[in-house]
Amino acid sequence: MSSRRPPRLAALALCPALLAAAGATQAADAACKGTVYLTLDTGNMRHAEAIADILAKHQVKATFFLAQEKTVRGDMALDPSWAGYWKARVAEGHAFGSHTWRHGSFRKDESGGKVIYRLMDGSQTTLDAGQICAELKAPDTRFAELTGRKLDALWRAPGGRTTPNTIKAAETCGYRHVHWAPAGFLGDELPSDAYPNEALLKRALANIRDGDILMAHLGIWSRKDPFAPMLDPLIGGLKDRGFCFATIPTR
Repeated sequence: MSSRRPPRLAALALCPALLAAAGATQAADAACKGTVYLTLDTGNMRHAEAIADILAKHQVKATFFLAQEKTVRGDMALDPSWAGYWKARVAEGHAFGSHTWRHGSFRKDESGGKVIYRLMDGSQTTLDAGQICAELKAPDTRFAELTGRKLDALWRAPGGRTTPNTIKAAETCGYRHVHWAPAGFLGDELPSDAYPNEALLKRALANIRDGDILMAHLGIWSRKDPFAPMLDPLIGGLKDRGFCFATIPTR
């Protein structure tokens, strides 16, 4: 996982599918005052097991976005060594989307539908529409090999950075992009000395609203004081405010 600045976020307009899913969830649970969507990108997987335990404790389903990223074990997040972890999450009923294979950054559109793609080592390449689809499909293929289940028709660009050509290519091969709400940027990749956990938690609990998509990671290389344990009080606090949790709808 590369260290990166939080993207400049525009206000998130909820798609009809999210509004419909939120309405269905609320109808099923009269005590639900709103619905939020917790999403988790792979990162270095340092806190993958701890986060799974937190989700199970609160009986919350999340949407995981998967890339072939290096982990603290020295392997990669979609290597066979992680099959047991992903199979367990499938059995628990979570949702899963693509986070690209190489976890690169879509930087700039070129003519002919091509996109400049910056890789983790800083090198750049140019992808055409078919190659963009291959980047999104590779995690899907591997996940099915590991778990017997394909990914949902969802994807998230690393860093949330997309281009018109990238979005068009992804839609052509069946993947809808999922960003996050401004208040849903939980800040787990920010430096902990400037953004301590308690401050991030307080901000999230105060600002998250009905329909917001939340974003965190299963592990971050750069943050000294990891935010992951704060998902426990965050989920509990949002439930106390009357929020229910749901996975991202596929339509």
